[in-house]
Amino acid sequence: MIRRHLPFHCRSYWKPPGLFPEMGSSALLTLVAAGVFLWISAIHADTNDDGQLLCICENDKGTCENGTCRGDYCFYTWVRGDQERGCFMKDHVREQCMTSFEGFYVSCCRDHLCNGNITPPPDINGITTTPPPAFPPPELGIAVSLLLLFVTASVCALMLFLHFRRAPCRLKDAEDQDVTKLKVPTGDDPTYDNIYDEFCTSGSGTGLPYLVQRTMARQISLVECVGKGRYGEVWRGTWMGESVAVKIFSSRDEQSWFRETEIYNTVQLRHDNILGFIASDMTSKNSSTQLWLVTHFHELGSLYDFLQYSSLEPESCLRMCLSVACGLVHLHTEILSAQEKPAIAHRDLKSRNILVKRNGQCCIADLGLAVIHSQSNDYLDVGNNPRVGTKRYMAPEVLDETIRVDVFESYKQTDIWALGLVFWEITRRTVVNGIVEEYRPPFFDLVPSDPSFEEMKKVVCVDQQRPSLHNRLHSHPILSAIVKIMKECWYQNPSARLTALRVRKTLTKLDHDSDFVIEKLKQDV
Repeated sequence: MIRRHLPFHCRSYWKPPGLFPEMGSSALLTLVAAGVFLWISAIHADTNDDGQLLCICENDKGTCENGTCRGDYCFYTWVRGDQERGCFMKDHVREQCMTSFEGFYVSCCRDHLCNGNITPPPDINGITTTPPPAFPPPELGIAVSLLLLFVTASVCALMLFLHFRRAPCRLKDAEDQDVTKLKVPTGDDPTYDNIYDEFCTSGSGTGLPYLVQRTMARQISLVECVGKGRYGEVWRGTWMGESVAVKIFSSRDEQSWFRETEIYNTVQLRHDNILGFIASDMTSKNSSTQLWLVTHFHELGSLYDFLQYSSLEPESCLRMCLSVACGLVHLHTEILSAQEKPAIAHRDLKSRNILVKRNGQCCIADLGLAVIHSQSNDYLDVGNNPRVGTKRYMAPEVLDETIRVDVFESYKQTDIWALGLVFWEITRRTVVNGIVEEYRPPFFDLVPSDPSFEEMKKVVCVDQQRPSLHNRLHSHPILSAIVKIMKECWYQNPSARLTALRVRKTLTKLDHDSDFVIEKLKQDV
């Protein structure tokens, strides 16, 4: 926000005889009445802009009442032969009304029942049509209303000045007066020209446009169930000839679906080591509502599944650990730009919530428990999800309930504790001197398969035990360096632990050094 002071330097004026005739009280009242009328008209016009329209409603989302709905905009969409009519609020008008790509047509309007007779153009046939009309930004209406009010007030002030012949005076103190606040927009609006290119990459963004997301469930064919958990099920589906993952949330985990949808749709998360988001949708199956989260599909499955049947070489172990650290750094980092990204703490980092890609790297998934923090806007959003993290991966300060829940750094430090445990799982399955251990979860030798809160608290907080480390890990330079990182992630004191950025820098240097050694050995051979 920028404050601008509008100084009013006034001075006495000399009035030649007969230049301004004496004004009667009736003329003054007429002018004042006209000014008030203009002011009320401006307010009324602005109020009408904020009022809700009655729109034709034809969709299966449960938003229609007797074939109509109310909102700030009416819309009509055509997506590969499927048509919908309805309404929505003005919060995401640019995202919802200004999208243009093959096989999709949208028309938005702002009159009562204006979407009733809209049809797709005759030349649509999967070809991009003329772009929808650009709607004026909301600041324009505010500016026009303020301008009318300012002009009206100026005219009234001038008339009063002429009537009473008073010489005005300079404002005494600008800080004691009302000032005009001007909101200065920054940056360009987001575009979706490369949305299908992004769909085919390994990164993630804010997904498809909102109105397209609302039709995803009808376009996806579910092929096979690839996983189940307390949250619900994960299916492999096909969409536009590509495999996608469809996470179907159970009704008791509705808050996790809302939270993940909220995070993916409000921040810029595109990164190679964060699971790629495509869309979020609700659909009705067998008289019950299903909550869908559609993401990129990785056939190797979760890191937990991958480590059950696969062993690693030290170099592969290093690059896998580095990729997880890179994803966590991106989450933890606040980005200040035209499209601002707040800092995010995961709060449930574990091998089951990390997916393995074909290139041997990993990407972090499941943001249902995430905490959002913006230092520039001074807010901390912990959400209202009743679900708690996985007890086996909980940090000491979470188990003994000494964590400072109002400080964002506390949540980042719990992620670092869990990161060290994930590294331990990966190194356990790494071959050194021909020796490799079977997969086991952290603390497998100290607590049962489904440990209670109190059992984990005794092991981690009271006894201060840590996962055991095999002697072979100390005989290899890469593994011994990762062991050192793990130990520094497991400090009892949260503030003494490494940051994600420091972990990434250390592993990156280790990766470069190992590449140099391997290249030198090849040259010697």
